[in-house]
Amino acid sequence: MDRLLDVVAILSAALILMVLVQLRRAHIRVEYSVSWLAAGVAMLALSRTETALRWLAGLMGIASPAVALVFIAFSLFMLVFYRFSVILSELKDANIALTQRVAILQFQIESLHEESRQTSRA
Repeated sequence: MDRLLDVVAILSAALILMVLVQLRRAHIRVEYSVSWLAAGVAMLALSRTETALRWLAGLMGIASPAVALVFIAFSLFMLVFYRFSVILSELKDANIALTQRVAILQFQIESLHEESRQTSRA
């Protein structure tokens, strides 16, 4: 189990480092990086405090702390993915609304150009 905890700690630290580097380079927005940082910090904390992991495993009724850690990791990342699905849905709806508004404005501009051409001919 110690090897699993070490691997999770290394992967969590790598995730935190990657998010911070991407944040610094402006490849990820701050509001989106918070979820990943929170998940990475939670996994790092759990992998370094075996007593807390054993307590959580007992609380969940899981005999093995390693299985509990995997379950917690899966749950954390599912929550992050769900949050991003909600954000993507909102962005898609906003994109559709914006596209419709641009089409309406384009139609109005073309109508005004047509009216100005007709008045200039008369």
